[in-house]
Amino acid sequence: MLKKFLVGVAVVVAVLALVIATRPSEFKVARSATISAPAPVVFGLVNDFRKWGQWSPYEKLDPAMKKTYEGQPAGTGSIYTWAGNSQAGEGRATIVDSKPNELIRIRLDFEKPFSGTAHATFTFKPDGGKTQVTWALDGTNGFLAKAVHLVLDMDKMVGGQFEEGFADLSRAAEKSS
Repeated sequence: MLKKFLVGVAVVVAVLALVIATRPSEFKVARSATISAPAPVVFGLVNDFRKWGQWSPYEKLDPAMKKTYEGQPAGTGSIYTWAGNSQAGEGRATIVDSKPNELIRIRLDFEKPFSGTAHATFTFKPDGGKTQVTWALDGTNGFLAKAVHLVLDMDKMVGGQFEEGFADLSRAAEKSS
């Protein structure tokens, strides 16, 4: 009886491992919003990590989070490191490409709670006195991340955070313009 049970458990584990292994390795989450402020204002709030406290949903995860800034004050070469509670985790963000009022690309190196690398991209399209902003996150899933994503919908979770960030970015940009 015990032998049949163990064989059954082994079969379930093997099938689960196969399902996890066949999940996509690449992920991408993206959201867009139109902000009622000119592109230079919106771009400036994203291009300077020191201004992220005004709008980033991740800054709210731990009000006591330790933050450091290195490199350029804004734009390409600007670096932001953080260490916070279990929700905020620990990592480093580096702006690797910055084209005024058009594009910002950020490399995200996560240390805790899981290590990994992802890329965030912000694109800005001026539309009169408004700006359409797209915020995208992409990267590669390892086996453990694929397993976690079986039960957590990353698009829904991260997309919801992006939408919250856009609401605050809109408020901050409208105050600044």
